[in-house]
Amino acid sequence: MSNVVERDTGLGRFPKAYAYFCLYFGLFALALICLTWTPFALVLQALLPKQIARPVGRRGITYGFRLYLWILTAVGACRFDLSALDRLRDAGPMILAPNHPSLLDAVMIISRLPNIACIMKAELMGNLLLGAGARLAGYIPNKHPRAMIKAACRDLDQGGQLLLFPEGTRTTRPPINPLVPATGAIARLAEVPVQTILIETSSAFLAKGWPLFRCPEMPLQYRVRLGRRLDPPGKGQDLGPMLEDYFHGVLSTRQAGAR
Repeated sequence: MSNVVERDTGLGRFPKAYAYFCLYFGLFALALICLTWTPFALVLQALLPKQIARPVGRRGITYGFRLYLWILTAVGACRFDLSALDRLRDAGPMILAPNHPSLLDAVMIISRLPNIACIMKAELMGNLLLGAGARLAGYIPNKHPRAMIKAACRDLDQGGQLLLFPEGTRTTRPPINPLVPATGAIARLAEVPVQTILIETSSAFLAKGWPLFRCPEMPLQYRVRLGRRLDPPGKGQDLGPMLEDYFHGVLSTRQAGAR
């Protein structure tokens, strides 16, 4: 089960029937938003030069995800506290390194930051709902590590920000999985800082192993805070242990304090 900070939302619990409505309505809304954007993304990718297509694609995804989170809020399914991310909007090139308790993590971050290159699973680049938009936005597949690192550094050199989950997948061993080495390697080569991001949730909804159509208790609460910002490592330095120790310390403390 992913790292989850259990807390009382103070909002009461929904009747089960309404919770199921929110679940299916939310999934339908996300699918509709993605399908609506897909034909536009295909046409724009064919017509626009890459230097114009990427910012257009990234803003399109940002606004689509922002609409999706607004819908979840409007029906009362979720409460989001994401305002801390706004401080990163004009902060310049950096790696954004969050913990990863659920599938909503990337959606929340991208909804507030319109100039992100996201490293994502290679198979999603051909996905009917996500693929066209991801290709237009210049998102980076993780299939070939060397090519992934080169593409990430190139995007950072052009002024973008990089969303990279250091665990490589959703958390399965609380408070955080062992970290993959890509974060430190990219930070060193691109000479950019690593901004840690701390994601807290009141539920294990959409954690690793959570079935898509399993209904959680609602409403859900999500909170995103900025953590420590680490300088790029020097030659021969390994950022991984420092990053892992930091996440272990802060997430363990927050989890214990919420009990």
